[in-house]
Amino acid sequence: MKDFIRIRGVSKHFGDFVAVDEVDLDIAKGELFSILGGSGCGKTTLLRMLAGFETPTSGTIEIDGTDVTYQAPYDRPVNMMFQSYAIFPHMSVEKNIAYGLRKEKVAIADIDRRVDETLELVQLGDFRKRKPDQLSGGQRQRVALARALIKRPKVLLLDEPLAALDKKLRERTQFELMNIQDELGITFVVVTHDQEEAMTLSTRIAVMDKGRFLQIGTPLEIYEYPSGKFVADFIGTINKFNGTVKSVHEDSIVIECVETGASLAALGKHEVDVGQFVCVAVRPEKIFVGKHKPDNDDDNMMQGVVDDLGYLGNRSLYRIRLADGKIVLVSSQNRRRSAKRFLEWDDEVWISWRPRSAVVLLD
Repeated sequence: MKDFIRIRGVSKHFGDFVAVDEVDLDIAKGELFSILGGSGCGKTTLLRMLAGFETPTSGTIEIDGTDVTYQAPYDRPVNMMFQSYAIFPHMSVEKNIAYGLRKEKVAIADIDRRVDETLELVQLGDFRKRKPDQLSGGQRQRVALARALIKRPKVLLLDEPLAALDKKLRERTQFELMNIQDELGITFVVVTHDQEEAMTLSTRIAVMDKGRFLQIGTPLEIYEYPSGKFVADFIGTINKFNGTVKSVHEDSIVIECVETGASLAALGKHEVDVGQFVCVAVRPEKIFVGKHKPDNDDDNMMQGVVDDLGYLGNRSLYRIRLADGKIVLVSSQNRRRSAKRFLEWDDEVWISWRPRSAVVLLD
């Protein structure tokens, strides 16, 4: 895919504070791209530079082959949907949506046609005469989206677009947003702190911290193959075991781990040396738990006690305490229908995982 947005060496300083620190980024036409990070990491500042509301201290920004680094916001082929939605409380839904076109003095007939098309797109045709205070949170969110889309931007920037919605509505709206983006083919750039939202929405994700990108990749790449401890911790939940490399083989390594009282194996080619300090990480859902010792001697395995547990309907979470006190989090799918727990507090158990499920982190 051709690079549609090109960011090269972009930094933004506010006095002595560096909000964005020499980032490079390519986004393809039609992507739904997410910038993911915690508060203060620089993601919203970068979005505002794309929109033209902030000017980079250094670097360049291109959109569709045009350098827009110093262009005014109204000259860019970009529209932005703000976290607050910023819809006018005194206007009806249709007037809110039509506002930008009226300001540009588009012909009335064209405005009416495009408002009708956009209302149908966001499924608000029956609400066109209502005021914002007569709408639910999800409906107001769709009004803001419709107003941003009606001007047919090449790029739509979304700043925490679903943050104000409750969990169930947020999950449903994620799929609506994906369907709209797919239908229109507009390039979406989403800023969010919500890991699940980014994983669900995005074709690719950039994980950001302290003004820099730590990893850029598909949701699967970032979740299954994190580039370091920060990304591994930030995306989902992960167990980490520290140790030193005991032996290196062509397609695997063995790590001596004091915390587990056992050696841990990890598959894959790793550029490490014997004696090097590393971290072995494994996701809770990759770990098996049971009362009996596993039969497969090739698995990493250890004994522990159920320190705590939680029933979440579709799955159960277990906190397994090892002999030295280390806690390992295990997620187990509840495949059987039963009113009895599979495990109880203080049960002695075995936990195990396959060597290919482990990730070796060097930082």
